[in-house]
Amino acid sequence: MTSRQKKALRIMDKADKAIIDCLQSNARCSNAEIARSVGLAPSAVLERIRKLERNGVLHGYEARLDPEAMGLGMLAFLFVRVARCPAEPGTAAKLAAIPEVLEVHHVAGEDCFLLKVRTSSTRGLHRILTDEFNAIGGIESTKSTIVLETVKETGKLPLPQLDEPGLDKPDPDSEANG
Repeated sequence: MTSRQKKALRIMDKADKAIIDCLQSNARCSNAEIARSVGLAPSAVLERIRKLERNGVLHGYEARLDPEAMGLGMLAFLFVRVARCPAEPGTAAKLAAIPEVLEVHHVAGEDCFLLKVRTSSTRGLHRILTDEFNAIGGIESTKSTIVLETVKETGKLPLPQLDEPGLDKPDPDSEANG
């Protein structure tokens, strides 16, 4: 565990975990609604959220769109191998700049990157594989896996158990604790 991870976990208590859980379920939840669910004053909830943002636990808030409704019903995972792995600087950034590419992961194994891609059709995927990837250069091979059905897709992270050592101790420097 990195020192950043240890710090983030050390400053969290049960109320912080409950706040995070509420926000992961519905990022539009108001401070008043969160306060009612966790048993704190709205001002204390706001201060805790700000502390979690400052400490890098909360990075932002997003709307989750229905890909089908947006005309992007085709989901594919692409393994990408480049000429030199680790790839030349900028290859990952160039892959990430393609609008249909939702995720870029540098991976161990035969390939260099794993991409999550959403398009409207196989024609859209073909365009990415030919036009977009050729413009990047240095890509030796790709392997595509087209998803037939998504059983689970979430950005909600499992939260650590607070009975782990050091996780139920509030940050003594914070006025928002308790």
